[in-house]
Amino acid sequence: MKIAVYPGSFDPMTNGHLDILKRAASLFDHLIVGVLVNQNKKCLFSPEERVDMINEATHDLENVRVMHFNGLLVDFCDKVGATAVIRGLRAVSDYEYEVQMFAANYKLNPKVETIFLMSQPKYSFLSSSVVKEIAFYGGHIEDMVTPAIAEALKNRMKG
Repeated sequence: MKIAVYPGSFDPMTNGHLDILKRAASLFDHLIVGVLVNQNKKCLFSPEERVDMINEATHDLENVRVMHFNGLLVDFCDKVGATAVIRGLRAVSDYEYEVQMFAANYKLNPKVETIFLMSQPKYSFLSSSVVKEIAFYGGHIEDMVTPAIAEALKNRMKG
């Protein structure tokens, strides 16, 4: 059984993330979305809220499981039995960072492969930071995130 992990902070998950997730889910028996809990990163949504939003967005994908984790990605992969990590790439700048992460993870555990999936061109500009900034100023985000995530963002920005 082939298991992969798609890690990220997903604060919030965008349609670009969802596209990578769905494409990766079609390649593996099981895909685990690992919502990173990073104490150094200020997130808009709690880990539990992010897990719930992703679960809602992926409820129709039977081979996808969502859970949060902290610590080293390779340790999380060992814990869940994953042999691959999925990473989405939007631009050259993503690649430079991701190659560094690949090298570190490979040194820690060469049994876990990293697979890069290119973003569709229509999502190449999209990031959680961009979506949050647009939402903060009341801009149109409905084509950038799922309807439930758009609603959660609007509600969070009001409060």
